[in-house]
Amino acid sequence: MSIEDLHLNLRNLEVEDYAKLKVLMDVVYNDIGGAWEKHTIDRLIAEFPDGQIVIEDEERIVGVALTVLVDYETFSNPHKYDDLIGNREIILNNAKGDALYGLDVLIDPAYRGYRLGRRLYEARKDLCRSMNLRAILAGGRIPNYFEHAAVLSPTQYIDQVSRKEIYDPILSFQLANDFLVKRLLKKYLPEDERSQGYATLLEWNNILYEPVARVLESRKTQVRVGAVQWQMREFASVEQVLQQVEFYVDAIADYQSDFAVFPELFNTPLMGLTDQSDQIKAIHFLAGFTERFKTEISRMAISYNINIIAGSMMEEDSEGKLYNVSYLCHRDGNIERQAKLHITPQERRDWVVEGGDELRVFETDAGRVGILICYDVEFPELPRLLAEQEMDILFVPFWTDTKNSYLRVRHCSQARAIENECYVVACGSVGNVPSIENLDIQYAQSSVFSPSDFAFPHDAVMSETTPNTEMVMFSDLDLTRLRVVRSEGSVTNLKDRRKDLFDLRWRDWSWKSGSNPDSY
Repeated sequence: MSIEDLHLNLRNLEVEDYAKLKVLMDVVYNDIGGAWEKHTIDRLIAEFPDGQIVIEDEERIVGVALTVLVDYETFSNPHKYDDLIGNREIILNNAKGDALYGLDVLIDPAYRGYRLGRRLYEARKDLCRSMNLRAILAGGRIPNYFEHAAVLSPTQYIDQVSRKEIYDPILSFQLANDFLVKRLLKKYLPEDERSQGYATLLEWNNILYEPVARVLESRKTQVRVGAVQWQMREFASVEQVLQQVEFYVDAIADYQSDFAVFPELFNTPLMGLTDQSDQIKAIHFLAGFTERFKTEISRMAISYNINIIAGSMMEEDSEGKLYNVSYLCHRDGNIERQAKLHITPQERRDWVVEGGDELRVFETDAGRVGILICYDVEFPELPRLLAEQEMDILFVPFWTDTKNSYLRVRHCSQARAIENECYVVACGSVGNVPSIENLDIQYAQSSVFSPSDFAFPHDAVMSETTPNTEMVMFSDLDLTRLRVVRSEGSVTNLKDRRKDLFDLRWRDWSWKSGSNPDSY
């Protein structure tokens, strides 16, 4: 048959199609009894029309997929084909089922080689996603097993098929379509002599499945982020800084953003309000404003109904030690913190800043997020630990003086997005303030990075600002795309790690410090 002669159409099966369907089923199922009776097919169409899919070429049905709804917990456990069949060979469709069960996929022998089976499987997957069902289950025959039964057990046969040492026309096809063998089913279809009554219970998991919940309890999948490329400038008071912060929060909230992001140490110009001849005293002076900033920014988060990544600020503990800390101010009033773990030589030398010892993912109403402050993103172990906790968005507030310093942060941030299959929002400051020590120059181009795959921009850059210009950047992030790329991307970095060769763990620091690692 010439490919130019094909005129294929994918549609739902109709009652009037039975005669053509019977011809196809009698040919394909000649070894197990042929076609279903008409009343069986009519009932199936009446109860679940969307699940019955055919491919036709002109007037001829050349492929069909028959499907029912089932209870996942029941049919993901051992069962027999007869458990799907009622009186008078009525196929039992559970209208309240939370999974699809693939009954049959048949392709006309004359049309094999055109990947029509893959089309039917993809149509089933689309149906599963659109109906928000947990999975597709199927009892798969292993029709070539009889040729190997004398020397291989069913499990050995399945293993060799999965390693492509043996070809099985059904199992090999199902494995190639992302189905996994969940268990071996015994006496599934006793009359199937070629499979010797055995079958595989196969499952395709719908990674987009969301348990039924009230709308107010469900988590967003479309997230808008607004990042402030903040201009460092001289300020005459704390009030002036907070007024500028609120101006940006107000503007970003007006665009229905879920997050407002500020850069690392954005309030550092307040050091200009004190004597800078002693940098240690000046930085402790700056830390004295942090509690007020936390309180006021949390108020803004509540008032403007937006989650705020409050850049970072200096925090002084009860022992007088300084930490560079980012605060996540939730719009419900909750405040969480992430200290910078790796301290730069300049911070350690000029300000005697300590590194934190806690790393975590934060649960928000708009995704699971992590925060790494500037230098921390240059250590790939940290984002990987966060990715293992299913982080969706990594926020990187940064402060860099020169372009080469900025590029270290930028390139590492983009690498982290690719290797951890997440979004990374890098937000920095600009401007020159010669009158304040260590604030002489700034360089930044704030950016949002994505994984590098077809669902994302060709350069894996979602959004970016004009370099060295005070401005706001917005980006819409689709969290559903992350779930898809992690499971079905061109490459699947997280899934393909060789855990048999290496692993990564967070060491418990309590043995060293003699204190609770969650408190500083």
